[in-house]
Amino acid sequence: MSRVLPVLTVIAAIILVWYVAAIGMNAQWAKDQAARADTTLTTGELIADTLSQDRPVLPAPHQVAAGLWDGLAGQKITSRRSLVYHAWITLSATMAGFAIGSLAGIVLAVGITHSKVMDQSVMPWAVASQTVPILAIAPMVIVVFASVGVTGLLPKAMISAWLSFFPVLVGMVKGLRTPDAMQLDLMRSWSATRSQAFWRLRLPSSMPFLFASLKIAVAAALVGTIVGELPAGATSGLGARLLSGSYYGQTVQIWSALFTAAALAAGLVMLIGWIERMTLRRMGLAK
Repeated sequence: MSRVLPVLTVIAAIILVWYVAAIGMNAQWAKDQAARADTTLTTGELIADTLSQDRPVLPAPHQVAAGLWDGLAGQKITSRRSLVYHAWITLSATMAGFAIGSLAGIVLAVGITHSKVMDQSVMPWAVASQTVPILAIAPMVIVVFASVGVTGLLPKAMISAWLSFFPVLVGMVKGLRTPDAMQLDLMRSWSATRSQAFWRLRLPSSMPFLFASLKIAVAAALVGTIVGELPAGATSGLGARLLSGSYYGQTVQIWSALFTAAALAAGLVMLIGWIERMTLRRMGLAK
């Protein structure tokens, strides 16, 4: 109970502030409508109106909760109105991009660790690649792939991989370089080959760093997928739900998609955390 109470207190405070903000941001519309109808709203009527508008500037928590319930449980999962359907489309591209980006990051990290040439040539380009805004890259990637007839999952996965490979690369390089000179000298004194030193010293030492970077990478991969869905004119995916909601002023739909994306990211991070605990325990690096 001592751990749950602070969390519940923070959640209650956020919901209270959210309701107050919703009343304040939606009040002007209610006043304007009352003025057009030549009526005057009491304080109670004003508050009730601000919390029940069809297209509020800021939806109230209960409106978002209703939108989430309708999207997750109130529709068939094959329906285009189902958040489960759109979440699956986004998740598929996210996992594909995450796999591509993570593999690229790990391979490059191994090369950078063992080759000074790669360290001096590849690493600066990897850093420079992250200075280009993803909003500028995404339309170009979509257009290039579409020009050769490739649409759907792959273009979004490549954008997702673009964002996810860098955290893995940096974390893995740091982890592989964790063993100090004394440990490496000890391996050489045992006549260990570079391959043996890698598998028995460098790789185990890098595991905590790798999993920490994977948690960042999977969240970045989800962001990349959603961004990739925005300029593509996509009709499916959480990005498409955000886009259609903004087109038609359906703010409840926007917030429902945002909360679904946040829950999806949290679930993926928790999954990697569980894999991390199992892996480190299996390797004897954690209790």
